[in-house]
Amino acid sequence: MTIDAAADARAELVSKIREIVARDEAAAPTSQSVAAVLEQFLGVPDLVPASARVSNPEAYQQNLLHVEDDGSFSIVALVWLPGQRTPVHDHISWCVVGVYEGNESELRYRVVEDAAGDYLVETGTGVNLQGSVEGFAPPGDLHEVWNSGDALAISIHVYGADIRKLGSSIRRRYDLPMRAA
Repeated sequence: MTIDAAADARAELVSKIREIVARDEAAAPTSQSVAAVLEQFLGVPDLVPASARVSNPEAYQQNLLHVEDDGSFSIVALVWLPGQRTPVHDHISWCVVGVYEGNESELRYRVVEDAAGDYLVETGTGVNLQGSVEGFAPPGDLHEVWNSGDALAISIHVYGADIRKLGSSIRRRYDLPMRAA
């Protein structure tokens, strides 16, 4: 694909997300609609330009692709080297993740509060392969993600927030003990 064709595809993706966000629906339906749109673009060659495919040997790298002028949504490429992972965290807004290259593993949790103290309980696990898309919204978005493959992984994330101003979509990090359900 030519550079112009990839740029046109990115512009079309932004336009379609803009239309969905303008509906001003609740977070969950917005994330599901954006997920359906993002899925259509994950096979576009060079959708993630070379400038956004940069990795960091210390931690996964967030590379900004687009922030809407009014801050209503942001699109980022997360670039993961093998073994790199997030902390256990939740998000400040709805979120959509599409795996563009490689694969990512995910563990989902819930917080249990009792007299002995708060702890995490695993609620699900999965491997998100290239082309897979997931949309979610708080609450219920507590998880950790990592590159479980042996090659570079790139995922495209769309957040209902201005990541340029916030720096990240992470609301809180959780450093709680884990217990079996």
